[in-house]
Amino acid sequence: MSMEQYEYAPATPETLRQIWEKNIADHPGDDSWEAWRDVITAYNEKGLCQTFIVCCCGKPIGEGTLIFAPECEAISGRTALADNRKTANINALRIDKAHEGKGHISRLVKLMEQAAKARGYDTLTIGAEAREARNLAIYLHWGYRRFVQSAGEDGALVLYYAKELK
Repeated sequence: MSMEQYEYAPATPETLRQIWEKNIADHPGDDSWEAWRDVITAYNEKGLCQTFIVCCCGKPIGEGTLIFAPECEAISGRTALADNRKTANINALRIDKAHEGKGHISRLVKLMEQAAKARGYDTLTIGAEAREARNLAIYLHWGYRRFVQSAGEDGALVLYYAKELK
């Protein structure tokens, strides 16, 4: 029996700082992670997005960000993905390899869906690289079935799907 205790919650300023310290440490020599930290932290502070964290024994091990506003860089003005009114986007889902495949991201996404609905959003979008068949299958299983659009991002084809929140 495992003694690990997991928590799924909106990021506090402290857990947001911790997860970004971890992300930066996990990608040595890649300065883009520091830039993303600054951008995502500022977006959280301005209410343009909200990051959610998975913690194990009090330490952040995973994350996802709910993007509300089209001015967020990851959305780049694409109001079909996030319009700051009725549609928001689930972005940057990540979990430590040691904790993959145990349902933690599924639980985190459910929390993000509840938070979006509580804020008045009725549609969520999510994107996956076309070559990531496993992720696409998971997103379809979660109910993200309505195709929204495709886009070339960082040399990859990304397919976006939507789910209506009930």
